[in-house]
Amino acid sequence: MNVVALAGGVGGAKLADGLAQSMDARHLTVVVNTGDDFRHFNLLICPDLDTVCYTLAGLANSNTGWGRANETWSAMQTLEMLGAPTWFRLGDRDLGWHLERTRRIAAGQTLGQITADLCHILGIQARVLPMSDDPLATRVYTSEGEMPFQEYFVQHQCQPIVNGFRFDGRENAQPSAGVLDAIRHAELVVICPSNPWVSIDPILAIEGISREVASKRVIAVSPIVAGKTLKGPAAKMFAELGIKPSASAVAMHYSGILSGFMIDLQDAEQAGEIETHGIEVAVDNIIMKDRPDRRRLASSVLEFGKMVAGRVA
Repeated sequence: MNVVALAGGVGGAKLADGLAQSMDARHLTVVVNTGDDFRHFNLLICPDLDTVCYTLAGLANSNTGWGRANETWSAMQTLEMLGAPTWFRLGDRDLGWHLERTRRIAAGQTLGQITADLCHILGIQARVLPMSDDPLATRVYTSEGEMPFQEYFVQHQCQPIVNGFRFDGRENAQPSAGVLDAIRHAELVVICPSNPWVSIDPILAIEGISREVASKRVIAVSPIVAGKTLKGPAAKMFAELGIKPSASAVAMHYSGILSGFMIDLQDAEQAGEIETHGIEVAVDNIIMKDRPDRRRLASSVLEFGKMVAGRVA
C-alpha cells in the first residue's frame, strides 16, 4: 500500500517513524512542513524536516524529541561567551548539517534534492519531501504583535496570546517535486498528530496539495488528548482562538477532507459527535511513549485506513 503522511513537529515525526516500521518504508512518503524554516546566523534552519529525518534515522534526542542524540554544544558556548543571540540552540552535529544545506542552497540545489541526499546518507528508506522548495513562512499574530513562528515558539516560549496566523509566500509556493504525484498514487493519506494550525495548515495552504488530499482516503490522528496536547502549543492555540481544545475540535478543523479520525481512549465519548459529521472514528491508545508505541499506533492507523470508506474508490 502506498501511503503519504503529512507531518511536522515531534508528534508527526514519531508517527512517521511508526509507519516506516509498520510497512515497507519504500512505499511511504512523508511530506513535511517547511513553514517553520528560517535563517539564523545566515544559515537555513529547517526544524521540522530535520526532526523527521533524525527521527526516521534513529538519531533524534529522545529526551527533547528534536535535535541530535549525544549532541555537544561547543559552538553555542562560544557564541554565548561572545554575547551572540543563542535563543535558538544549535548543537555541533546539527550545525554541521545546517552549514552544508546552506552551502548547497547557495549553489543552486533545491531543498528537496538536499533532503533526498541526507536521507540516502542516513539510510532512511522512506521518501521525505519538503512541502515546497519555495519559501513559505508561518507568521503568528499575537498579543505582543506579529512575529515569525520560531520567535513565538522558541524565543517567547509560546507565551503570547495567539490571535491568528499568516503564511507568507503561499501565493507563489509550489509543491516540491514529487509531492502531488505521491498523493495521487497514494491509497491512504495520514495526517499525523501534528499541530493543525502551524504544522499541517501550511502544507494544505500550498496550491494543489489540499485539492489532491481531499480526493483521497484520509485518516488523521488527534494531537489533543483529554483537552491537552502531549507536546507543543496546539491546545493553547485552540483556546486562545475561542475554540475549546478537544479531539472533536481537531476533527472539525479537518472536516472537509477527513475519511476517518483516530482519538484516544480518554476521548471516547466524543466519537458520536464526530461521526455525525460523516467521519468514521477509531478509539485507541494514541500516546507514543517509545518506539514500540509508535509501531503499535501506526499499525492501528494502517488497519483503520483499510477499513474506512475513502472519498475516491
